[in-house]
Amino acid sequence: MLRVLTLSSVFPDATRPNFGVFVERQTLGLAAHPEVALTVVAGVGVPPWPLTRHPRYRAFSSIPARETWKGIEVLRPRFTTLPGTGGRFHAAALLRAVRRAIRGRTFDVIDASFFFPDGPVAAALGRELGIPVSIKARGADIHHWGHAAATARQVRDAGVAADGLLAVSRAMADDIAALGIPAEKVRVHHTGVDLARFAPADRAPAKAALGVAGPLVISVGALIPRKGHDVVIDAVARLDGATLLIAGEGEARGALEAQIARAGVGDRIRLPGAVPHAQLPALIAAADVMALASASEGLANVWVEALACGTPIVITPVGGAPEVVTAPSAGRVVAREAGAFAAAIAELLAAPPPAEAVRAHALRFTWEANTDALYAHLAGLVQARG
Repeated sequence: MLRVLTLSSVFPDATRPNFGVFVERQTLGLAAHPEVALTVVAGVGVPPWPLTRHPRYRAFSSIPARETWKGIEVLRPRFTTLPGTGGRFHAAALLRAVRRAIRGRTFDVIDASFFFPDGPVAAALGRELGIPVSIKARGADIHHWGHAAATARQVRDAGVAADGLLAVSRAMADDIAALGIPAEKVRVHHTGVDLARFAPADRAPAKAALGVAGPLVISVGALIPRKGHDVVIDAVARLDGATLLIAGEGEARGALEAQIARAGVGDRIRLPGAVPHAQLPALIAAADVMALASASEGLANVWVEALACGTPIVITPVGGAPEVVTAPSAGRVVAREAGAFAAAIAELLAAPPPAEAVRAHALRFTWEANTDALYAHLAGLVQARG
């Protein structure tokens, strides 16, 4: 039996059901493996009092320190995050909290599901416990924390210390190596998609349920500048009769609402807010195109989910884009500017590829393959340690 300690600072809880749902799904798959006994430590970062009274953090008080979450044991120790420090002390604070949470427990391997702050914590615990460590890179954990002045050294040192590394795409593996971390340690570990839930549907009634009659474009992602929703808004504003729905919430909502108002397209471009992950299949399957103008990505799960629904995608040339859009039937990879997005969306609306041809591009991204590869990776690290 392989005793796995999974560290994840990005993991759902009762107050944030959409937070890290892909990490959750990967973890549930590994926990279901018959040769695995798994414990999750999902630290909850909170600022010092009185900032804990802010509505953003007040809800965290209801999160239990230990619970069974969808059948797996999850420990949720609190650790202090200091505003204005650029994350410099996050890993040290989380390490102290994790030590307390796992005291007296025994593990064979540590699986850090995000490079920061989980990676440095995993590396330190691995040294203390004498067990191998794996760290997975997903996107912002390398693109932001791996380059930020306060945390770049911690990320690099953790990667150097780890026994093995995972990356969501080949491009992400290259980004890890560019930090000075040995490339031979990195294994590409693609995400999965639930092909039973994310599947093509009859678009006409699906659109009608959303109050849409004509061409429908959707975008899914946090309302933050990095996701490029402003680019997609400008693109769809140029396409007469097309509706755009952007599913997500975040700091840029006000700016995006103002942009929509200035363009006079509030009747066909809407921000419905965060959509529970369970409701995403119906939304995506209703769309003619999924467009996301990200400035950076590892390999966005929504790319693969859209393809599984038979919905072609228009995305930027970032991260694993060329690993996903391998033929015109999957969609287009274009420059991050409104004109290019408008032209690509218009092309796909005028000559839509068959839904099953689109879906074929998602068939290799299964959670079963994800679980098998993760188990083999972790078991291999333990075996290599002897």
